[in-house]
Amino acid sequence: MPELRRATRFAVDFETICETRKYGEFLIKLSNISAHGCQFVHEVELNKGDRVVVRLPVVGRIEAFLVWSHHGRSGFKFERIIREADLDAILNKVGYSQQAQA
Repeated sequence: MPELRRATRFAVDFETICETRKYGEFLIKLSNISAHGCQFVHEVELNKGDRVVVRLPVVGRIEAFLVWSHHGRSGFKFERIIREADLDAILNKVGYSQQAQA
């Protein structure tokens, strides 16, 4: 099956806050990020289509919706694309290293 994702994903290991209307704020562990979306690990039950607000360095709060979820790991698409310069700055803030790229 061909790869359908549009952007390179960068492996990260970064804890931050996420929020939903139903659960309020909760802690997540961001495991990868791209200009179009992210993947994170969480303990809150989320369903496909759920909307969240993720707090990221540099860009602040960004809305995203759940595309897939499996055993507490979920993939989200951002409501807006993160500019390349801002994504580079985020990666610098979260300690991304090219050796860690998945």
